[in-house]
Amino acid sequence: MNNAYQELVSLNKEIALLGSAASCLGWDQETYLPKKALSHRAEQLSCLSGKIHAMATGKDFQAKLEAAEQAGSNNLTESANLREWRHGFDKSNKLPQELVERSSQASSLGQASWAEARDKNEFHIFAPQLEKLIDIAKEKAELWGYQDEPYDALLGCYERGAKTSDVAKIFETFRPQIIETARLAVEQSLANPARNFEGDFPIAAQQTLNQEVAASIGFDFEAGRIDTTTHPFCTTLGPQDIRLTTRYYSHDFTSSLFGVMHETGHGLYEQGLPADDFGLPSGNAVSLGIHESQSLLWEAHVGRSRGFWNKWFPRAQELFPQMLDWTVDEFLQTINQAKYSLIRVDADEATYDLHILLRFALERQILNGEIAIADIPAAWNESFQSMFGIQPETDTLGCLQDIHWAMGGMGYFSTYSLGNLNASQLFHTATKDSSVREAFDKADYAPLLSWMRENIHAHGSTYHPQDLMKKATGETTNAEYHLAHLKRRFLDQG
Repeated sequence: MNNAYQELVSLNKEIALLGSAASCLGWDQETYLPKKALSHRAEQLSCLSGKIHAMATGKDFQAKLEAAEQAGSNNLTESANLREWRHGFDKSNKLPQELVERSSQASSLGQASWAEARDKNEFHIFAPQLEKLIDIAKEKAELWGYQDEPYDALLGCYERGAKTSDVAKIFETFRPQIIETARLAVEQSLANPARNFEGDFPIAAQQTLNQEVAASIGFDFEAGRIDTTTHPFCTTLGPQDIRLTTRYYSHDFTSSLFGVMHETGHGLYEQGLPADDFGLPSGNAVSLGIHESQSLLWEAHVGRSRGFWNKWFPRAQELFPQMLDWTVDEFLQTINQAKYSLIRVDADEATYDLHILLRFALERQILNGEIAIADIPAAWNESFQSMFGIQPETDTLGCLQDIHWAMGGMGYFSTYSLGNLNASQLFHTATKDSSVREAFDKADYAPLLSWMRENIHAHGSTYHPQDLMKKATGETTNAEYHLAHLKRRFLDQG
């Protein structure tokens, strides 16, 4: 390792320390921050964002990067880190510090106005802040540059190397098949109605089950914890500090459980990254499409499987006595019912991707100026009616349901469906290994986690997402594996 590279490593680890401090403040804002403290928190985060940007784009960084590039390296990890540092430096340098600080502050204030608008079901409360966030997104896209449309520049922030046209091509091929599969799954579920949950599911008992399940599939609670928030998320505050959050409904214990399993999947990925490389590309997750593959694999392929509930249903019955007269078959039928629903995070596997296709199309239209901010609720409802055959009665159940736009996350949603496709493909490949498959059937998930550790987690951002998929599975993202999974689960009663 040359001295120039080592100096660059040290500088990036210092930047990562500031970034993790900002993450801690962001986590606190979403969990415990007093309402009146929001304005000061926005200033804190804006200040940190500005300092981080200044360090990552300054002359010292540039000199160290150029010296390290000139020295070169034959080491795969070092070469990948240099590649990603150059990409990040060039991208960051196109944004003035004022814009970075303004973006951070707008995001903090946007999340607060979104939460109020969602609570009061009044889109107009959020609209002015959303307009600022959309304008900032457009401003960034223009500064970064793009080939075809603004969405290209924003998508690349979440899915390294992806182009909107490539994602659109996957989705266009996938769309008619997923719409038809969803329709058939919903019809079959309507023809075979499931039991409904009854009674109260105490939150304390839900928390007990959630913690036991997360620990059993590999989450290290000495390096993480679970808290409560409005919108579930996972965030990394350090290499041994992974925070999960969920929300609770007293009428349905599975909502928080599957939320925790989803976020645990994210957390397992973060805990599986090379801890010594924290702050370096080789120690960072490669993309959201890969990150989502991990969360969706544990939530859906594991958490909704028969083997999982053969093991955990007796424990659920202990904690929730109203389930004592249920059979495992009845429970599986209930949790795997397909129905058109309003809320994305509560959607079943068969209809989930319809939510993403809707958002992907709307985001592109908003960024292209085809939909005005004030017209978003109406556009949302019209699209929802077209795809689902139902329409939200309130904006809280419609365009205000997700926090991502309030966070400034325009360009984000397509990664959820990419995650679904990647999850099915990775699971298919992993379970071709007989030791993984046999253990999975016995609800022993250590071999599956080990496979993910070796083939996904350990590589960090050394490979681009599609290169990583090809290395792990032999091919780039292919929707056929996910469609086959859905048909087995919902149409073949497998």
